[in-house]
Amino acid sequence: MNERVILDNPDGKTRSKLLKERTATTHDRLDKAIMDREPFASRERFGQFLRMQYLFHRDIDALYCNPALSALLPDLDVRRRFSLIAQDLADLEIGAPALNEAPIFTAETQPDMPAALGWLYVAEGSNLGAAFLLKEARTLDLSEDFGARHLAAAPEGRGRHWRTFTGALDALSLQETEEHSVVAGAENAFHRVRTLVEEVFQ
Repeated sequence: MNERVILDNPDGKTRSKLLKERTATTHDRLDKAIMDREPFASRERFGQFLRMQYLFHRDIDALYCNPALSALLPDLDVRRRFSLIAQDLADLEIGAPALNEAPIFTAETQPDMPAALGWLYVAEGSNLGAAFLLKEARTLDLSEDFGARHLAAAPEGRGRHWRTFTGALDALSLQETEEHSVVAGAENAFHRVRTLVEEVFQ
């Protein structure tokens, strides 16, 4: 990753802001798809939401312990939420979903680094917006200590937790093709979650 290039960016926006703009339509469609399934209508519905989360975070869990990514992004290993989702399922006595395919990323295979940054952008961004989801989960008598552990805020607060991530992401030097790969990775992550929503809530 060499000379830094920001594409089509006359206003000098940060990489994270450009990612938000370029994936906004896909992101909005995903949010609508999730909320249309009424994941907070009952604990049963929330259990389906947890299964979707379980599958997505299983897909990306290996990224959080990847040495190359850890060198680029601070505190990456402590941002993992896969085990918390597994605990949430156990709290509600809900079985983990059947695993019919290998995860998208594995510890044995080195990922395309720029694309992986896009996937992590989606995962970390969802944690920023989890305050609303946690509020809804409370209506089902769920909390950071039972059933909705993975929606808890970081000790330093959601805002600072997110800014630490985006600050590191924005500071990286990327070539033009790598910039495209980051955006493509984020788009693919949103599409993957949408696919899982449709599978789990069918």
